[in-house]
Amino acid sequence: MAGYSANLKVMTDAVRKAARGLVRDFGEVENLLVSVKGASDFVTRADIKAEKSIRADLSHARPAYGWLGEESDPVVGDDPRRRWIVDPLDGTTNFLHGLPHWAISVAMEHKDEIVAAVIFDPAKDELFTAEKGGGAWMNGKRLRVSARKDMSECLFATGIPFGARKTLSKTTADLRELMPACAGVRRFGAASLDLAYVAAGRYDGFWERELAPWDMAAGILLVREAGGYATDMDAGTDMLGTGGVIAANPEIFKKLSKSLQP
Repeated sequence: MAGYSANLKVMTDAVRKAARGLVRDFGEVENLLVSVKGASDFVTRADIKAEKSIRADLSHARPAYGWLGEESDPVVGDDPRRRWIVDPLDGTTNFLHGLPHWAISVAMEHKDEIVAAVIFDPAKDELFTAEKGGGAWMNGKRLRVSARKDMSECLFATGIPFGARKTLSKTTADLRELMPACAGVRRFGAASLDLAYVAAGRYDGFWERELAPWDMAAGILLVREAGGYATDMDAGTDMLGTGGVIAANPEIFKKLSKSLQP
């Protein structure tokens, strides 16, 4: 990778700055877990603090851009064609429980298309980046999706709905259909990293319903720039609108899609 574009540099600088605060906060979570109250509130404050840091840095660099973030109200910028889509802490439950699998995700959208993406996993020091037409990268190394063709050899990832979400029955039906035919299904609890891992060839595919735009915006571009396919659950392109996504290498994408419930 020859170097970052101006936009990617702005994004990576903002993400790394926010990550320093989150890493410090993550170090405090273990102490908070022994208390009766406080850990959940603490993580919520850490999440909001990270978003404020990212928003301040991105808005300073690109004041006309709009904003869509998990912890604040959306903003239509002076340039309505462009906006940031940000998840300051994807994998909040992992973070709360002291599990080192969480990330910061930032995407830049231009004319309703994701054109730049950064996903940073501070615990593992893995920085995933992509720009439209420029490929996908991790710590300067070019990423490619896997080339597996046989479902029996494929490892997939998904999210298991929690609480009273509507799609639990569909997800369990997916698992009943898919698990006997594949090498395994993982549920690690951070959709942005699941998509980044598809781009890196660690997973052969990923699917999930009821996601928010900030959960998947950056990851979708990573998968596509690494040579993979990504659509919504109905084979369309409105993942951010429908909340559902299927992503996989080109060899296995159709087989995975056919295995999932409509």
